[in-house]
Amino acid sequence: MNQATNPAEQQAAAIPQSAKPLSFLASINFIKEGKEVTAAAGANLRQKAIENGVDIYTFKGKLMNCGGIGQCATCVVNITEGADQLSPRTDFENRRLKKRPESCRLACQTMVNGSVTVETKP
Repeated sequence: MNQATNPAEQQAAAIPQSAKPLSFLASINFIKEGKEVTAAAGANLRQKAIENGVDIYTFKGKLMNCGGIGQCATCVVNITEGADQLSPRTDFENRRLKKRPESCRLACQTMVNGSVTVETKP
């Protein structure tokens, strides 16, 4: 059996695995694509979509998007479940999405803190 040599290793080895902290993960379910993605809490919704091959842009958005800096408003998504697990709407979102339902968000401005269900290209 391998013994830990320094006091920190000995102390860590004495803690049961079930009591050790886990990093907090969020689940993002993309409805139309049939994909469920795991992300660390605080992850950017647009970035996680792109990393996992989820297309969030319409044709016009593909041609004119700002690259995720929050200026073009082409990455609109609809949150069907778990809206309370997201960062609050930014002032820019409130201005650009004022004619859309409260469930609509700009993916580039949205941080995921828990499980959500997302409809792309609403």
